[in-house]
Amino acid sequence: MNVPFKIIKLTKEFIEPVLIDPIPTHRHDHEELLIITQGKPVHYLDFTKEKLQSPVIVYVAQGKVHNFIPDAETRGWVIRYKNEIVPQSSFNFYSNFLDLIKYNLSESYCSTTLDSLCEIMLREFQEENINYQVITHLLSALLTKLESDSKQEYLDSQVANRSQMITFNSFLKILEFNYKRPEGADFYAEKLNMSTRNLNLISHSAFGKSVTEIIETRKLIEARNLLLNSGKSVSEIGYELGYNEKSYFTRVFHKRTGVTPTEYREKMNTDIS
Repeated sequence: MNVPFKIIKLTKEFIEPVLIDPIPTHRHDHEELLIITQGKPVHYLDFTKEKLQSPVIVYVAQGKVHNFIPDAETRGWVIRYKNEIVPQSSFNFYSNFLDLIKYNLSESYCSTTLDSLCEIMLREFQEENINYQVITHLLSALLTKLESDSKQEYLDSQVANRSQMITFNSFLKILEFNYKRPEGADFYAEKLNMSTRNLNLISHSAFGKSVTEIIETRKLIEARNLLLNSGKSVSEIGYELGYNEKSYFTRVFHKRTGVTPTEYREKMNTDIS
């Protein structure tokens, strides 16, 4: 994308040509927010294909391989932006530890708050001289609103113990600096001066996953990134991520994705081309 921001309103006029000539599977050099207010489009991310039930929001991080296939009734918004515009977005941060960020919205919420902010951004984007500073403020407001109102536990501000969410985010930040090391849950619990059991309880409360599952997810998200964006061998990638044996890395990858690292690389490169 050669501009820092773009917003598209999914109208009947926009959808009809796409139904005739679908957009091919592609890889992003930007962040993308799909706000689907009507219809049942199909969303494809890596090897997962899912029919979306509107109203729903889907966040697609930079570098992800995906496709969006609308049906005739699909309406809503597509917002594309460079990460440097809003680098502190929680969506971007959590995307390192989750395969997919998606959550449902109420119809009344979509028809008021979201539409209003998107319409204002669209008008600003259509100006002859675009004021990206204004758009940045509007986009930040939209993302902040979505993050605070999300019903998913991993973005919910109503966690029973707010201090637990602070602890959990501290764990994720420590993990981001250490996930390539062959360390398990005990290592991170020690860093946080707490028991492994308590860290796991907090992890399940905030993300619905164990500490080990989150560590593994972070490693595999990076593995997919390296398989697509580097010329490194499977053995080199596995070793870089703390797997001492190629066979073990391959087994873990296959268990989570259903394919081997080599098959994943070949399938994704074929889909993109």
